[in-house]
Amino acid sequence: MKKFALAAVVAATITALLPAAATAQNIATVNGKPVPKARVETLIQQVTKSGQQVRSPELEAQVKDEVVRREIFMQAAEQRGVPQTADFKAQMDLARQMLLIRGLMEDFRTKNPVSDADAQAEYDKFKATNSGQEYRARHILVEKEEDAKALIAQIKAGASFEELAKKNSKDTGSAQNGGDLDFANPNNFVPEFSKAMTALQKGEMTQEPVKSQFGYHIIKLEDVRPATFPAFDDVKAQIKQRIEQQKMAEFQDSLIKKAKTDYTFTK
Repeated sequence: MKKFALAAVVAATITALLPAAATAQNIATVNGKPVPKARVETLIQQVTKSGQQVRSPELEAQVKDEVVRREIFMQAAEQRGVPQTADFKAQMDLARQMLLIRGLMEDFRTKNPVSDADAQAEYDKFKATNSGQEYRARHILVEKEEDAKALIAQIKAGASFEELAKKNSKDTGSAQNGGDLDFANPNNFVPEFSKAMTALQKGEMTQEPVKSQFGYHIIKLEDVRPATFPAFDDVKAQIKQRIEQQKMAEFQDSLIKKAKTDYTFTK
C-alpha cells in the first residue's frame, strides 16, 4: 500500500508539473494559442547575426513584444482567409524558393571553407604577377589625333599639363585630378599605353599622341617606385571573400551545366 501511495504521489506531482513545463517553453498565449519561446530565440539570432546589435535585456524585451504582435496579426490574417488568397500562395512559393536556394548555398559554403593556405597561395600568385615597378603617370585623352598634337604643342609652349587635362580629357575619372592616374602596375593599362609610359623617364612626356582603343593619349610620367603590397594579414579577409565568391560562382555554373533543360539562358 505504501508503494502504491508513493507512486500515486509521484504521478500527481509530475502531472502538476507538466503545465508548468509546457508554459516554460512559451512566452505567452494569444486567444488560447501558445506563443513558443523558440520564436524569440530565432528572431534574436537573426537580429544579432549581422553584428549591428548585441544581445541585451532591452533587445530581448523588444523581440518578445514583436513576436507576440506577430502572433496577434497572424491570427487575424488567418481569420480573414489571407492564406487562401492567390497572392499569398504565390508569395509563399517565392519565399520557399529563396530559403531553399539560401540553404543550398550555405551548405556549400560550410562544406567548402576557404583556408588560410588558400588565401596565402592567391596572395603569393598576385604578388608574383604584379612585382617590379609601379608608375605614376598623368594623361590627357582625346578623340582626334590632331587635337592631341595641338595640346602637345601648347604644353611645350608652357601651358599647364594639369589644367589642359581638366579642360580637355575624355577620361573624366582622372581629368578632375589633372589627369593623375596614381601609382599602378603597367599591366593595369592597355598595351599601347603601357609601352609608351614605361619608355619615358621621370618628368618626360610623350612627344607624339599614343593611340589606343579609347582614343589618343598624351602621357606624362611623374614618378616610378618598386611595387608595394599590403601585408598578407591586412588583406587576408578580402582574399578569402573573393575566393569564396569564385567557388560559389563555379558551383552554381556546375549545377546549371548538369541540369537537363530545354531552356537557353541569355547569358
